[in-house]
Amino acid sequence: MCAALGVALATSLGFASAASAASQNYVALGDSYSSGVGAGSYGDSGSCKRSANSYGQLWANAHSGTNFTFLACSGARTGDVLNQISSMPSNATLITLTVGGNDAGFTDVIKTCTLGSDQTCVDRVNTAKTYVQNTLPGLLDKVYSAAKSKAPGAQLVVLSYPRFYTVPGSCNVGLSDTKRSAINSGADTLASVLSSRVSAAGGKFVDVRSAFVGHNICSSASDYLHSLTWPVDESYHPTAAGQRGGYYSPLTSAIG
Repeated sequence: MCAALGVALATSLGFASAASAASQNYVALGDSYSSGVGAGSYGDSGSCKRSANSYGQLWANAHSGTNFTFLACSGARTGDVLNQISSMPSNATLITLTVGGNDAGFTDVIKTCTLGSDQTCVDRVNTAKTYVQNTLPGLLDKVYSAAKSKAPGAQLVVLSYPRFYTVPGSCNVGLSDTKRSAINSGADTLASVLSSRVSAAGGKFVDVRSAFVGHNICSSASDYLHSLTWPVDESYHPTAAGQRGGYYSPLTSAIG
């Protein structure tokens, strides 16, 4: 009787939320933007570069009692994420995910725009956008369907990629504004497709683009994204500040 009264009292005072948090089974899937490449502190995760400063780890740290499964890995494409899904627990209650940029040839886009002319860059971005609009949707549908099938009780949350540049901005060297605008337009096209497909799958889309405004490359602060850096695989990836302010903050605003 006393135990029952204690449970009732705890619930009435709002303490039940702690029990809820304790039962949260969170899985972070996806590519380098979810693994935290560029944010440092990779521990023993090898080439996957899973950072202690990634938005997923930050979310798990902030929600006491969370069982966190960190499967995101640098370089992952949709096919790799399907393999990640096969390894995740079926009792997951929350799944977060970034994927699609590598399928669309992100690395080659940056390389082409860095080394080529304005027109070569625009053409390469347009090729990537055509792929994103025509081929990527079917691949995303397979990923989202597999995640929902493996863990039917989970909330599926897909996050976007940032716009990389402020145009015009404070950069006096590097890529032209034409190239910067083209790369940004690729991020916008990808965000549109991601939003459409995850909504169709019954998941939630979290758009991080506005969170990076004023903090992306060529902005006055320019602290959320690396430009060309060493190691080179961390170029054009969020810093630790970008993972916190650009990804973790929008995620918590969207899901708590």
